This record gives sequence, structure tokens and C-alpha cells, in this order.
Amino acid sequence: MTTTTMTLAAALNAGLRRALEHDRKVVVMGEDVGRLGGVFRITDTLQKDFGDGRVIDTPLAESGIVGTAFGMALRGYRPVCEIQFDGFVYPAFDQIVSQVAKIRYRTSGAVQAPLTIRIPYGGGIGAVEHHSESPEVYFTHTAGLRVVSPSTPADAFAMIQQAVALDDPVVFLEPKHRYWDRGEVDVDAEPDLPLDRARVVRPGTDATIVTFGALVPTALLAADIAAEEGHSLEVIDLRSLSPLDFDTVEESTRRTGHLIVAQEAPVFCGLGAEIAARITERCFYQLEAPVLRVGGFDIPYPPAKLESHHLPDPDRLLDAVDRSLAA
Repeated sequence: MTTTTMTLAAALNAGLRRALEHDRKVVVMGEDVGRLGGVFRITDTLQKDFGDGRVIDTPLAESGIVGTAFGMALRGYRPVCEIQFDGFVYPAFDQIVSQVAKIRYRTSGAVQAPLTIRIPYGGGIGAVEHHSESPEVYFTHTAGLRVVSPSTPADAFAMIQQAVALDDPVVFLEPKHRYWDRGEVDVDAEPDLPLDRARVVRPGTDATIVTFGALVPTALLAADIAAEEGHSLEVIDLRSLSPLDFDTVEESTRRTGHLIVAQEAPVFCGLGAEIAARITERCFYQLEAPVLRVGGFDIPYPPAKLESHHLPDPDRLLDAVDRSLAA
């Protein structure tokens, strides 16, 4: 076992390097991914080591990046696209939802699109407009796409390799607020979970908090505070947003009787609404209170100086826990 401490950003870099080494059909492409190494340096040194034929700097044209990658995927390559920021993905939206997501179904499985689209997403870095979006629900609503989001360096290292190896198109959401969080990574270990499985990151008995991406550490901090007050909270990291691992969430909810779902995106019509509806259907007689949702407000993402009021924090999660336990 070769364990090392690295940031989530470095883990993604290491995972991409491993994918490039493993399969010569893997190519990385996007704006400034080569010589610069990407805005967040996720692809740092990859072009130097693998050449500009496999780590490709593209024009500033997201629709062109994804469209070109889609064509390469149809020809047997495994492209990994980088969208510089979440708010820049919308020019490529038509390519993703109209072409990439539908080709396998349209051809009855005869044509596959092994394409990974990396998107730094979410808030917490004090960025300007269009740089702190949470677009996950647009893609989870689209049949034919897998949507995943790691929250730890270990998962980032494993999940990016799993995504690249899949024959399905994957929207790979990277919580930019956690790029610099550090954690242990076993660079020689095989992934301990399939890509579509959730992880119980903290066992508990009184209530369940389900979340993903940047909010997983926030939920763990809330659980620490709750423990000091005598409450045992179970925290589940979804990891995969589509498909969703409802079985893990259901099993936990049946034990605790209380469920809180947290997301950075606005609550209205968000991923939490689907989870709340499904778990209410499955666990109606075990729930001791309604499923509660905690998320951003129903507004465009606010200016940087106000984002701390917009994003869920431990206090807002614990308020939902208190309301659930008091019901």
C-alpha cells in the first residue's frame, strides 16, 4: 500500500495521469489545459509528459470543445474535456444533452460515447459572476448521462479513472471550493466502491444528512457539533448524482427515521426534491418527520461578499436537524 497525502486537485491530476498512462486512446482537451496546466492547475505537467497530441489546448469555444470530443469518442478515443468554470458550460449544453446523452439510445447501443466532461462547480471561492454555479440538476434530469462528484482526494483519484474507463458519457463535477483540501490517497489501491455507489462517511443513529461535493465536510462539521449536544448524525456522501444510490439512503433513513438533504443549488426543483420524494415513497412508515431540504436560496448566485449567507453552513444544517427531531 502506497499512501500519500495530497490535495483534491493533485489527486485529480494523478488520476488523469494514470488514465493517460493506461490507455493511449485517452486524450485531455480544453482551454489552457496544456502549457498552463488549467486555471486550477489540474492538468499541470501533463502536456509536458504526454505531448500536445494527447493534452490539447483548444480555442475558447465550449461547444466546439465538446463537439470535437464527441466526434473523437465516436471514433474510439476517450476524450476528457475541461470546462474552465461551471458557468461556461452552457454554450456546450446543446451538444451535451442533444447529442452526447442520446447517441447510445438512438442507436440501440450500437454506438457509444466514452466521454468525460470535467466541470469545476459550486461556490466558496469568492469568484465573480458566472464562476460559482451549481448546474448539476440540468444534467441529472437528462437521461443518458452519468453525473458524479467526489468530495475527497481519495475519491477524486479513483473516480476520475473510473469515469474515463466507462463507455458512458460522464459529467464529472469537481467542487472547486475543496480543490485545496488535503487527504490520504492510496495510489496503488483499486477503487473500493463502484462509481454509482454512495458512501456512509459517518455512521449515526438519530438522523441522516445526505449531501455531496463541497458540502460533505460541512455536514461532517455539523455532525461533530451535534455530537457535543448529544445527537448522533449519519452522513452520506452521494458521490453519484445520476444514477442515485437510493438503496443506501433508504437503509439509513429506515434506521434513523429522519432525513435532511443538503445542496448548494437553490432548493426549488433541486436534486434534494427528487431524493425527498423517492425516500418518502419508500420509507413512509419509518419516517418520523418530513424529509427536509437545505440549499441555496432561489436567486441568481450572489456577489462574492454575500455568498457565505447563500451557501448552507453547519448552523443551517443543524437548524434542519433540530426541526426534524422536534417534529
